[in-house]
Amino acid sequence: MEHIPVLLHETIDALNIKNNSVVFDGTLGGGGHALEIITRFSDIALYIGCDMDNDAIERVEKKFESIATPHKFFNTNFREVKKIIIESGRMHIDCAHFDLGLSSFQLEESGRGFSFLRDEPLMMTMRTNTDGKSLTAEDIVNTLDAEQIAGIIFRYGDERYSRRIARAIVEARKRKPITTSLELANIIEQAVPKRGKKKGIHPATKSFQAIRIAVNDELESVEVGVKDAFDMLTTGGRIAVISFHSLEDRIIKHLFQSLSKDGRGKLIFKKPLTPSLSEIKHNPRSRSAKLRVIEKII
Repeated sequence: MEHIPVLLHETIDALNIKNNSVVFDGTLGGGGHALEIITRFSDIALYIGCDMDNDAIERVEKKFESIATPHKFFNTNFREVKKIIIESGRMHIDCAHFDLGLSSFQLEESGRGFSFLRDEPLMMTMRTNTDGKSLTAEDIVNTLDAEQIAGIIFRYGDERYSRRIARAIVEARKRKPITTSLELANIIEQAVPKRGKKKGIHPATKSFQAIRIAVNDELESVEVGVKDAFDMLTTGGRIAVISFHSLEDRIIKHLFQSLSKDGRGKLIFKKPLTPSLSEIKHNPRSRSAKLRVIEKII
């Protein structure tokens, strides 16, 4: 499945990329934004990209094989942005963008249990290769108590039936460990009452999202990575962030507002940009996307 980048042109237009720019891409994913930027701005000085998923790195590397634009890719979390930029031989960047959603490849082809529609090992780890000691979704649902599971699902998923779902998970694992994504999805679907099920939205959507966020410590990574990227920006440089989750968006909103209030940054949009109805129709996964952009003043 080909990944469809969300808010593609809006993001790139807002970045205000100029000749000889150094561009940082914190979430290479399917490479959609990367290829559009390289195509539109062939004279950029360096394209720096990273992703925790090594499969993503390999996919984008193949797409860049025939591209002459200098580029360097790193298999790591974007919270390491300062280290990545320095290792690239630079001290600053001119713009940065972060697409915080899962790629279509991760959902459809990774085999790591991100999708509640597939029967895959219950991992939900962004990293392709783990050391066997990394936290997984299987660890969460089989070792934490009901209160802890409910806390994760409510805090990161805003799931009103979090306690009911957590109790169902604990009861199910008494019979046998929960080891696949489809097992977990079925347990959640049965736990959510009919009144809580919405047409077109799977009952496990919020719970899967919450568990994935917990497994990968995503919210702290967002706060650290975007703040550090801002620190590395040249004056006049911009950061664009596409979020798909209210907690991620809240972090970005508060960070950008704080930088604006302190006189260090200027908000490019007073309110976040969201996908058009035609984009949502073409790509339903884009429906919850929000784009926020800030420019560095000092």
